[in-house]
Amino acid sequence: MAGSALKRCPLEGRVIVITSGKGGVGKTTATASIGAALALEGKQVAVVDMDIGLRNLDVVMGLENRIVFNVVDAAKGKCKIKQAAIKDRRIENLYLIPASQSDNKDILTPEAMVRLCKELRKEFDYILLDCPAGIERGFENSVAPADEAVVICTPEVSSVRDADRVIGLLYARSITPRLIVNRIVPEMVENGDMLSHEDVVEVLSVELLGLVQLDNQVVISTNTGVPLVLQKDSEAGQAFRRIAQRLDGQEDLPIEIPQTQKSFWKKLGIIIGIGK
Repeated sequence: MAGSALKRCPLEGRVIVITSGKGGVGKTTATASIGAALALEGKQVAVVDMDIGLRNLDVVMGLENRIVFNVVDAAKGKCKIKQAAIKDRRIENLYLIPASQSDNKDILTPEAMVRLCKELRKEFDYILLDCPAGIERGFENSVAPADEAVVICTPEVSSVRDADRVIGLLYARSITPRLIVNRIVPEMVENGDMLSHEDVVEVLSVELLGLVQLDNQVVISTNTGVPLVLQKDSEAGQAFRRIAQRLDGQEDLPIEIPQTQKSFWKKLGIIIGIGK
């Protein structure tokens, strides 16, 4: 964090694990996007890559060339938190603590992460832990210090099944999860070729935090390192901004349901009395 000092938070920060069980559902994009959106709201935010050996959060954030220390170094006391935390290039108050690429998941322990997050709470309003896929050591390390959990699920049977397993494990640890349904394709939902978000919520029986439409801008964001939430033409980016606002206390903010142009005009027709 050369050239920048962390501002101490007046209250202890919230540690939120972002998980899913299944890989490839968009956890890392969600972590980066929610973190960036919270920072845009003026919060001090640290996003932590917990995928030891296979880090990706640094690439998504365009910070891969600035890594010196990582979460393992910080947890083991080889460096100070401020040495491991990399300041984002575009958004004030947003920091990345990257994963180690040369270690394996067994190098960290849940106890070490609890100690590290205790220190992070003093410096940040939000600490977002990007949990690796699976329910083994990486999962245990990520959930041990967490106050809250956000479960990412896509509208696929396999994703819902894995999310259900993870939700059970979170409840067993007295962590109440909230749900994001990601990569929704409205046309497929309308045609009955994809589960609706109502189907997913009914199966999982957890509070819905937000709905995110499948968006090609995600690929562009990942390849360029430009935060998705800064792209005003990105449906997903705007959805993640609303999700961050709900996390930050704006609970009455309505959840927008992705829909096709056809369904929009049909709904409008019903409202003004020209449709059925």
